[in-house]
Amino acid sequence: MTPALVVFDLDGTLLDTHVDLVDSLNYTIAALDLAPVTYDDLTHLVGHGAKVMIERACKLQGHPLEPEKFPALLERFIAHYTDNMPGATVPYPGLIDAMDHLKSKGYKLAVCTNKLEGLARTLLERLQLTHYFDAITGGDTFAVRKPDAGHLLGTIEKAGGDPKRTIMIGDSANDILVARNAAIPSIAVPFGYSDVPIESLRPTRIIKAFGELTPELVNELIDASGLRSAG
Repeated sequence: MTPALVVFDLDGTLLDTHVDLVDSLNYTIAALDLAPVTYDDLTHLVGHGAKVMIERACKLQGHPLEPEKFPALLERFIAHYTDNMPGATVPYPGLIDAMDHLKSKGYKLAVCTNKLEGLARTLLERLQLTHYFDAITGGDTFAVRKPDAGHLLGTIEKAGGDPKRTIMIGDSANDILVARNAAIPSIAVPFGYSDVPIESLRPTRIIKAFGELTPELVNELIDASGLRSAG
């Protein structure tokens, strides 16, 4: 039997990245003489990758972005963010213990994020976390990205997993929707960057901390999903 696969979102799920995202975003829009954004703005800005984050920040500050200015701004963001990694970014409490336990029981792990793949990989490498994952995919890995099911299904394929033995863990609408679109159970965490109450997204399950992410929970969700499919 194919080992069960646990797929994680990155920002706001695996890693608390808010300090560095806000810092690099403000550095980027300072080139346009725009006022800085705050952490309170972050839930509206993140989740769709750097391009959308920059566009939304500019719009939020009353400065719709002209298309010809975007490439230079994206390059400015990527350079600043990369140069300062990992910065203040840290794994959420309990994550490492939970992943160690899952790996010790033979589970596969993967990352499916709308962050650019290169940024995601560099950040995980500098935090010495890359070895945990059988696949790491970003918003530019495939022709589609979350919430398109193809992003999650492509991640599962790269990880050598089986969609029928996979769960998705995330903190926002894109994560819950991609799981639903791929017919995969979802776990939501409430400590990330969702701009709506996580309960309103109707995930399969909500956990308040990674101490609740156990092999027993993963198996329970996979088994229940199989029964629903069979029914």
